[in-house]
Amino acid sequence: MIRRAATYAFAASLALATTPAFACTGISLKAQDGAAIRARTLEFGFPLESNVLVVPAGNEFAATLPDGSKGMSYKAKYGFAGMNGMGSTYLIADGLNEQGLSIGLFYFPGDAKYAESTKENADKSLAPQDFGAWVLGNFATVDEVADAVKDIDMVDTPMPGFGSAEGQSLPVHFFVQDKTGKSIAVEPIDGKLKVTNAPLGVMTNTPPYDWQMTNLSNYVNLTPKDVGTEKLGPITIKQTGSGSGMLGLPGDFTPPSRFVRAALFSQNATPSETAQDAVFSAFHILNQFDLPKGSIIYGNPKLPPEITEWTSVNDLENLRYYVRTRQDQGIRMIDLKTALETAKGKISIINVQDSEQEVEDVSGDGKPASAN
Repeated sequence: MIRRAATYAFAASLALATTPAFACTGISLKAQDGAAIRARTLEFGFPLESNVLVVPAGNEFAATLPDGSKGMSYKAKYGFAGMNGMGSTYLIADGLNEQGLSIGLFYFPGDAKYAESTKENADKSLAPQDFGAWVLGNFATVDEVADAVKDIDMVDTPMPGFGSAEGQSLPVHFFVQDKTGKSIAVEPIDGKLKVTNAPLGVMTNTPPYDWQMTNLSNYVNLTPKDVGTEKLGPITIKQTGSGSGMLGLPGDFTPPSRFVRAALFSQNATPSETAQDAVFSAFHILNQFDLPKGSIIYGNPKLPPEITEWTSVNDLENLRYYVRTRQDQGIRMIDLKTALETAKGKISIINVQDSEQEVEDVSGDGKPASAN
């Protein structure tokens, strides 16, 4: 564990020095049976070794302030589960609770500006890494979250083991959705938590959410419908193949380009009849954002390439959490009710990192073809 922590600190310190974007992408779908589905990818430049953290209701939490003292304290009203990072038993990078509320943490470098930590605001202060558990442990709807953040301060508290042995702060913003499909972005802007309605259910990284929405106007011409022939003077120009309606779709991995693609792909997705259908549809859409190893190289040659570490899907109606990792593309499902019952009141970990993808050999399964 000491060697692993040292690896985290070394790699993260190099990564932070190059101010990478960390290309996480989130989408939302709504099945025809009414189920809200929220899904995302998690990209990073070194292994976070995330596993599923299961937290039953009744567990107590206390935020840590920059000076090491305790901030806001609370007892979880609702049980929840989701992906953590670096072995943490309180950091939730992505997850849902038993009321069908979900949250995703997304990197927000350059724009995240936290409140100052003071003695006067200590009892209402949270670190960025505390926010996910606080939301899932205390609230059932997006409206409750939007109201509650008015009374808290998010302060610049280092995450132990991230960036150095002592830790560095996580520049992040958050996407929150409830079982109705209503969504908001929560962003630390100039020391205040800004809440923005997110009707498209899409999230990436920097710049802030309202900028990303405005940028969609630059792609107002894009449509999934193929374009027909066009006259150009004396000649007729034909499309070179299917997909001409999306001609000009940005294909790079910058946050604005991924936001545009995520919005267009999710909003134009063929409606799914059931929640299960929508879960698979979400995984397929997010395949478009999977980072081939070597496609993003940081300026520092000592850093490994950024990769897609895992992809998760939240079924907010049936309270099921789905995840697949880079080393195992098989989909694992965690039924939240079963996981909470199994935990028997104690915080527990479901390991999803140690499995590796198996390749099934079907070479000997051939059967005579039917005659035509």
